[in-house]
Amino acid sequence: MLALSLVFVLAYAAIALEHPLGVNKSASALLGAGLLWTLHGLSLGNSVLLNAQLGESLMGTAQIVFFLMGAMTIVEVIDAHNGFEVITARIQTTRLSALLWMVGGVTFFLSAVLDNLTTTIVMVSLMKRLLFVREDRLFFAGIIVIAANAGGAWTPIGDVTTTMLWIGGQVTTLAIMQSLFLPSLANLLVPLLVTSRALGARPVQAPPQRKVEPGSETSAFERKLMFCLGMAILVLVPVFKTWTGLPPFMGILLGLGVLWLVGDLVHRQKEELSKQRLTLARALTRIDMASVVFFIGILLAVAVLEHTHILANIAQWLDRTVGRQDVIVLIIGLVSAVVDNVPLVAASMGMYGLDQYPPDSFLWEFIAYCAGTGGSILIIGSAAGVAAMGLEKIDFLWYARRISGLALLGYAAGAVVYIAQYRLLH
Repeated sequence: MLALSLVFVLAYAAIALEHPLGVNKSASALLGAGLLWTLHGLSLGNSVLLNAQLGESLMGTAQIVFFLMGAMTIVEVIDAHNGFEVITARIQTTRLSALLWMVGGVTFFLSAVLDNLTTTIVMVSLMKRLLFVREDRLFFAGIIVIAANAGGAWTPIGDVTTTMLWIGGQVTTLAIMQSLFLPSLANLLVPLLVTSRALGARPVQAPPQRKVEPGSETSAFERKLMFCLGMAILVLVPVFKTWTGLPPFMGILLGLGVLWLVGDLVHRQKEELSKQRLTLARALTRIDMASVVFFIGILLAVAVLEHTHILANIAQWLDRTVGRQDVIVLIIGLVSAVVDNVPLVAASMGMYGLDQYPPDSFLWEFIAYCAGTGGSILIIGSAAGVAAMGLEKIDFLWYARRISGLALLGYAAGAVVYIAQYRLLH
């Protein structure tokens, strides 16, 4: 276990120091995952069990990766048709602070309906059409990560950890929404108040008009159609999951098929060259595969910590040494900034039984909040952060310097609100 922990820490450090080392984070993540599984296989000495564990981890990883690729492709199709103009044309504000509040609010509520990963992909892509200065885009991407994780925490479909607790029977729909809405809102409002004061009256610097390639112009009808259809597919994925019981990536794949069919039918009369620039096949070549590979490496690396019970042992050690339930859950949330919150919540669900802690008790609701929002503190602590990191090439250390403090403030504010609210009502 010591060797596994050491390899994970070294891989994590290499990811954090990507720019000083000059080594791409995807390489570090893949190398770390490969070494961790190799060491685990050698120590386990049981190829049947090893392959079963790898298959289980690969299934979970593949579901997230397919979903990520599907969502990114839909966004690229919308962008190829200049579909985001449907939104950008309606945003009239000229001040960065006003735009920040608008983006934060939209992200917060959109992630409650969609999920934090999809919302982050859509909103970060939208910022590329609204902001020209890269530093501004990076800053907005950081706020989007905070807003997406905060918005995802208070609904059963907004964040994978809340969904796990919901499916497991630890929380119910109306209770989690009522209990976590105000804490999640506080998690967003505190960073927004701090940053909007810092931005002051700075103007929005919009990017120059994009040069349209000859023959690739789209009509207003095509822009609206692809934007509305693409967004409808993303919004209906949770409905598809609830209705069919199939995982979300199947909904995305079905939606991609529909989007591809509609696109081909709409453009069938155009010349082949101009049609190719607008197809879903072209969009597939434009998604950031390096980020997808990074995602695969990170998820597979963390899976080893789960299979070797390192995370469960840490949780049990906390239970023995700390004792206080609220402090333990706060620490779990902070740890979720370092490692994926899914295995942490899974370990918590295994540690505490429903007979001891019934549905909608303090423990489960507070875990849903802390694990859902604690990941914002570091860029690779959540799926939303990893997606933003890939889309905008955000440096780990830049995020730690500029955004982590804001995320920690929001995390603490939301925790205080939840504890105060719980004591007031119980």
